[in-house]
Amino acid sequence: MGADSPQPVRILVVDDDPGDVLMIEEALADSDVDKVIDVVSDGEEAMEFLRAEGRHQDARRPDVILLDLNMPRMDGRQVLGAVKQDEDLRTIPIVVLTTSNADTDIVGSYTLQANAYVTKPIDLDDFNDVVRRIDEFFGRVVVLPKRV
Repeated sequence: MGADSPQPVRILVVDDDPGDVLMIEEALADSDVDKVIDVVSDGEEAMEFLRAEGRHQDARRPDVILLDLNMPRMDGRQVLGAVKQDEDLRTIPIVVLTTSNADTDIVGSYTLQANAYVTKPIDLDDFNDVVRRIDEFFGRVVVLPKRV
């Protein structure tokens, strides 16, 4: 992503709660950062998407992943571990965005090389604010690795 050809930031949201996904999408839509949002509802689908396999053969590599921890089939911890161990995927920044504020989840996520850990606020305005701040940070402040 260079200054010569600004491309939209590609965000992959991995969350099994349709209500949270909707709130994340609405909060992201409120910002003027140019972005493309993809959504998957569990860890297995996330790995399929990231590896462009199965129903996600045409998936484009995200610039950042917003990852919930507690999901069916393959949870966020497993996704985090798999992505950070994968030579082709490990440079994608991952923000754990979850309801848990348990020390074991926080430490465990950073141990698995999460780039940030954010607890989902209960209040809708606070939730929107948090998601917009993540969007601003990754859309404007951070230099992201070039897509391969």
